[in-house]
Amino acid sequence: MTDRREGGTEFAGELPVVRVDAEIASTEGELAPLGLSLSLDQAAYVMYTSGSSGTPKGVVNTHRNVVELALDPWWASGRHRRVLAYSPLAFDSSTYELWVPLLSGGLAVVLPAAKIDLGEIGEAIARHGVTAAYFTTALFDAMAQEAVDSLGRLEEIWTGGDVLSATALRTVLDRCPDTTVVHAYGPTESTVFCSYQAFTTDTRTVERLHLGGPMANTGMYILDDRFRPAPPGVTGELYVAGSHLAAGYLGRPALTAERFTANPYGPPGSRMYRTGDLARWNQHGEIEFV
Repeated sequence: MTDRREGGTEFAGELPVVRVDAEIASTEGELAPLGLSLSLDQAAYVMYTSGSSGTPKGVVNTHRNVVELALDPWWASGRHRRVLAYSPLAFDSSTYELWVPLLSGGLAVVLPAAKIDLGEIGEAIARHGVTAAYFTTALFDAMAQEAVDSLGRLEEIWTGGDVLSATALRTVLDRCPDTTVVHAYGPTESTVFCSYQAFTTDTRTVERLHLGGPMANTGMYILDDRFRPAPPGVTGELYVAGSHLAAGYLGRPALTAERFTANPYGPPGSRMYRTGDLARWNQHGEIEFV
């Protein structure tokens, strides 16, 4: 653990404390490796859901999950080289805000979590040359109405977490012609995002909103109550498979087995997550959220 710079912080238990303002030297006078053995399938963090459907669940996301998200080919555009990081670490968008830029040689522009009003966000974007950011749909809607010029400074915006307002999206596409806008979908159990619908600088019209295409190494299925694929136009439950899937729920094996089921459409031993969301395939081969 690390202490606060001002000191005076007490930790329970026998834990090593590393002073953040102290120099750490090895016997050889150079930085020494920590000597830690790490598996990609070890837990990177536990993220608790809101508990809106019962007791909050601790979602165990692994190092592999984080790496798979951060190394998705979409980020290779370079537009995410300076990402605004303002979400609390208890909110899974912080995984995108920190690791997508940092694992690709970029920079995370850290804004104090207490300062999330539109003025502070707009000022930070301008002052630090932020190139990309994620906004919940509610915040995106507010900025589209009151701070759209700040959005226009960004090269790319990701938004999701709830149903996106088509009106807010059209406003941003019209007023910010040089900004790519990405409508994303993904529960915490799929490590922030599992699919996206992109509106690039060449696509400024909104014909229809849908959940977009899956991210790399990700699969999405719409199944009936007997795990059979739902025909186009028929509502079913949405399942997500692939490398973004969390390990399960901390200390809740029964719930993990219920929600993270065997994937009959994938390789032997693979799993899929039943999101509980209802969806259907439309006539264009796109997944519509119901």
